[in-house]
Amino acid sequence: MKKLLSLLLTLVLALGVLSGCGSKQATTEAAGASTDETAAEAEATEAEAVESKGTIKVAASATPHSEILEQVKPILEAEGWELDVTVFDDYVQPNLVVESGEFDANYFQHIPYLDNFNTEQGTHLVNAGGIHYEPFGIYPGTKSALDELAEGDVIAVPNDTTNEARALLLLQDNGVITLKDGAGLTATINDIAENPKNIKIQELEAAQVSRVKDEVAFVVLNGNYALEAGFSVAKDSIAYEKSDSEAAKTYVNIIAVKEGNENSEAIKALVDALKSDEITKYINDTYDGAVIPFN
Repeated sequence: MKKLLSLLLTLVLALGVLSGCGSKQATTEAAGASTDETAAEAEATEAEAVESKGTIKVAASATPHSEILEQVKPILEAEGWELDVTVFDDYVQPNLVVESGEFDANYFQHIPYLDNFNTEQGTHLVNAGGIHYEPFGIYPGTKSALDELAEGDVIAVPNDTTNEARALLLLQDNGVITLKDGAGLTATINDIAENPKNIKIQELEAAQVSRVKDEVAFVVLNGNYALEAGFSVAKDSIAYEKSDSEAAKTYVNIIAVKEGNENSEAIKALVDALKSDEITKYINDTYDGAVIPFN
């Protein structure tokens, strides 16, 4: 009988232990489920905090504009904006697609070009914010120094109105030519007053200038096309506009939008992101002086 009682007591105790283990396991599983639910709720709350505000469509030149915009994407994403960037290889279509409303903004041009484009095309585009400045430079072609210029040598320059003037002014500043008095941001080859070595100025679409560098004495390039051609402003240019020059203020690259959209929430978010400390650092670390933040 004692043995039977002892056996029953042992069985009861064992069942109690098993019941306790089951209870602890259930408690642990419940706690785990509760933790999972809390994490899910936290994720849902976070998702609500960055609820989508929409898409910002931007037309841009490849270098450096689209590269900079790629760095902006996560900044805008954290604020609920999706940035959609399309690269164009000319200076006309990016303005036309913003004028038509197909795109919200573009990022490739400076104010003189924008003003001239509006005048010539009847468009209604405005500056929503200055982002960076690209020093315009003279780069070697078949020759490596301006004192090597000989009679009849060729120098290639962009053919659009403001950039051609900018190139001619830079050539004047470096003693290659002299322009007529008063020739400024609309100067063309017809405004050349003195050309001691009868240099031929070859006018090409801006994207084509760097492609003839092996055929002409020198090329005068926009900063972005110099980068695309593999030139470093600091290391390769024979001469370039200085960061403290009037050109830096005049030729700052901007975000352009159709008139009336410059104060929209989307455009303000885009401009603020482009002017952020993160993007300023990226530009300074990446472009070796070829791109200078305009803050």
